[in-house]
Amino acid sequence: MKHQVITDLSTADMVERLKEEQERLTKMKLSHAISPLENPQTIKEQRRTIARLKTELRRRELEAK
Repeated sequence: MKHQVITDLSTADMVERLKEEQERLTKMKLSHAISPLENPQTIKEQRRTIARLKTELRRRELEAK
């Protein structure tokens, strides 16, 4: 997920998306532990997407203060 897409989301949508992405990461980790994923790089990409979402949420929180 690119930065521009993240900044276009509303805060409520972003919180919802963050929960979905975290669930998806958990499922990916579990499935990778059982049988290796075809592309394990997707786990790394997922973590980065979650970090981008959290960073943008924190930035908005600080701007609101």
